[in-house]
Amino acid sequence: MEEELNITIEPLSEEIDFDTFSKSDMRVVKILDCKAVEKSKKLLHFTLDDGTDKERTILSGIHNYYEPEELIGKKVVAILNIPPRSMMGIDSCGMLLSAVHEVNGEEKLNLLMVDESIPAGAKLY
Repeated sequence: MEEELNITIEPLSEEIDFDTFSKSDMRVVKILDCKAVEKSKKLLHFTLDDGTDKERTILSGIHNYYEPEELIGKKVVAILNIPPRSMMGIDSCGMLLSAVHEVNGEEKLNLLMVDESIPAGAKLY
């Protein structure tokens, strides 16, 4: 007999207007490198191709869900127009988007990965 899964998702947020939504600059980014941040159990340090001529650094607290080497070469979704935030002495310049839910009381997280044919820097609408 199959075990029944108890899946929990967060309730919907309050509505925002379209102008507020459209201020978020969401782009496809390619993970060029990924490594664990020393002295941190959760943080991964991503070096990304965001479609410009400059590499971008984003830190994300997802090491409980992914090992760095399995992410290199993947294309994911990021918000790029968030002001830099210093974590563990490193400036994080954006936020990677993930889907989060619970299964039988245990948190699950999946980075939003996209098709390899989409170029780095492609804007999401």
